[in-house]
Amino acid sequence: MKMKRVLVGSMHHESNSFNPIITDEKDFSIKYGEDSLNFETKNNSLRGIVDTLKENGYDVVPTLSARAVPNGEVSYELYSRLKKEFIERALEADKIKKLDGINLALHGSMRVVGLGEAEGDLLEELRKHFKDIPIVVALDMHTTMTDKMHKYADAYVGYKCAPHTDCFETGEHAAKMLIHIFKENKIPKKSWVRVPMLIAGEQSETSTEPMVYFINRCREYEKKQGVLAVSILMGYPWADSEDASVGIYVIAEDENLANTISKELGQEFFDRREEFSFHTETYQPEKAYEVALKALEENKFPIYLSDSGDNPTAGSSSDCTGFLKIILENPKTKDIISPVIYGGIYDPEATLFCKGKVGQIIEVVAGAKFDTKTTKPLTLKGEVINYLEKWGTYESDLAVLRVNNVDIILAEKHVGYVTPEMYEDLGLDPKNRNIIVCKLGYLTEHHKLLSKRNIMALTTGSTNEDILNIKYEKVKRPIFPLDRDFSYKAQTKEDARV
Repeated sequence: MKMKRVLVGSMHHESNSFNPIITDEKDFSIKYGEDSLNFETKNNSLRGIVDTLKENGYDVVPTLSARAVPNGEVSYELYSRLKKEFIERALEADKIKKLDGINLALHGSMRVVGLGEAEGDLLEELRKHFKDIPIVVALDMHTTMTDKMHKYADAYVGYKCAPHTDCFETGEHAAKMLIHIFKENKIPKKSWVRVPMLIAGEQSETSTEPMVYFINRCREYEKKQGVLAVSILMGYPWADSEDASVGIYVIAEDENLANTISKELGQEFFDRREEFSFHTETYQPEKAYEVALKALEENKFPIYLSDSGDNPTAGSSSDCTGFLKIILENPKTKDIISPVIYGGIYDPEATLFCKGKVGQIIEVVAGAKFDTKTTKPLTLKGEVINYLEKWGTYESDLAVLRVNNVDIILAEKHVGYVTPEMYEDLGLDPKNRNIIVCKLGYLTEHHKLLSKRNIMALTTGSTNEDILNIKYEKVKRPIFPLDRDFSYKAQTKEDARV
């Protein structure tokens, strides 16, 4: 039996339509060909795909991988170029020797200026050229399923963990589905139920109820004979689109089985809609900081504060200053034994102004470089404590400016504050700090291991956790929680069309 050739690739971005930044090439890490198969971490769905295919004797044909921290919508020019390069590499590979299948790692909520959804557009173009080979896709849990996505790929599976610690396993799952298709020489059936709900990620951590229950239900269904994948695609509430909703997506060998599972799970999910709530200790910004200051008396450190409304890893601009202003202006801040870590402000100009000035007292205007509607710039006067050049995957310069007993991290690029490693590399020693502020919603696992108490501040920005106060224009109504007085009966996409 000849070795089957599988085309692989990845395009991964969560695009926030309320964020004014246009995400461009400078924000992406883009790798081509064999270089796209060099992974910095195991927790990567494309790596799960590649490792699994290779272990099972398949010939892996790389195209490209493109990944950026969640941000505003992607520029049309960049996406068009990436799509063109992707398709050209696919066609060239097929010309050399016919491809047998396609296995992709996509986000599922990537949006393009002037175009809308990226994944459905890419899959539609791929299907034009590869009409008769299977396409199987690994997705982020916060995928917004669309008609085009549903139509142009044969099977999907999404992450089951939030925070997303199972990216590799999801890629592995997607590859195993493709291998199953090859062995059975049969395309499975797919079923999609749209559940009219908008849920902030911080209300759906998979370590808390009701998500513990629902993820366990998915895993139980997947143990059934003939069931290949059951995914809860939570959608992405910070993109204003007609497709916004939760999706239940099932892949099974039998159509009736797939439809039965998707409708059962979809109805139960909607029926328990009122149970989705914040599990982290949550307050309005001023109250959140006062609670953290009071918690200092317990002598259990560090205390973490989430500046949730301006979370770059959920797609905010990361240049909002409202919570930082509260901290700087509170007279109790200066009395905290160790300086507060504040991560951080995305401001290229302010960051670069600090370069070469470690140990000097400077004055710089920072913040509100991109989001000028919900925030204002701050004039900061303090000592430059440290400066790093080309830090991390996206090679961002970082500066630490100490102002009024607060160590403010300034970033030259749009980066996430996902692990304490950034603070450690900047010499801030997070283990021995009293209060650490991160622009996050729920804490990632690395921060959780360090945190002795976690408090979330409902701050303003492009990732406003208060969905009722977001000004949606395109979202289909009725939808929970914007609307509450409406009935719902779960039906598949095909049933809905009829």
